[in-house]
Amino acid sequence: METLYTVAAVIAAYLIGSLSFAVIVSRAMGLNDPRSYGSGNPGATNVLRSGNKTAAILTLLLDALKGYVPVLLVVLFGARFGLREGTVALVGLAAFVGHLWPVFFRFRGGKGVATAAGVLLAFNPWLGAATLLTWIIIAGFFRYSSLAALVAAVFAPFYQLLIWDGGPLAGAIVAMSLLLVWRHLPNIQKLIAGTESKLGSKKKAPGRAAPADHAARQAAKHAHKHSHKHSDHGAKS
Repeated sequence: METLYTVAAVIAAYLIGSLSFAVIVSRAMGLNDPRSYGSGNPGATNVLRSGNKTAAILTLLLDALKGYVPVLLVVLFGARFGLREGTVALVGLAAFVGHLWPVFFRFRGGKGVATAAGVLLAFNPWLGAATLLTWIIIAGFFRYSSLAALVAAVFAPFYQLLIWDGGPLAGAIVAMSLLLVWRHLPNIQKLIAGTESKLGSKKKAPGRAAPADHAARQAAKHAHKHSHKHSDHGAKS
């Protein structure tokens, strides 16, 4: 029965992780699909490029919660079903993998930073806090979300191994860190080339270029009017 409970918990965690809240929140708020603009990544950072901070914050919180809640449930109630640290580790990894390859969204998911943070906080609040602090420090100094995520991903396993211990949780953390780095390979290339977008920069979503279009139309109208005046002046002379 313990094996059955473990399998059920892992599947449930994967399905919860498969809820792509960047897409769900954007649809609910009438915004464009985050996979259609900016980096194309269905995550909070890309949703922020839509210009809607509320949508980005909601996406961030919900993506973190879908990693945090499944793990916390096993931590709190798993013992009565014989579920131990190994299952806790597998559940956290499953929720994270669900975000990367969501079954409900044609396996096209995000990079998993917020979900990984939620998983780490549920594994060990102090570990999660240390990793989040690392992200904040790097993001604050360099203004690159991707660089902050990469540094935090590298440091998280070391925090676990040096301050706490190894075991199944450490194995899950190493796996998540490797996947995070792998998902950020395009960002690494952009960082090296100096073309990576900084926090706060906006890549316009489709349908949000109205002000620019309006300015272009006004300029064209002004040019046409100016040309018309010159033609009238020539006709009079």
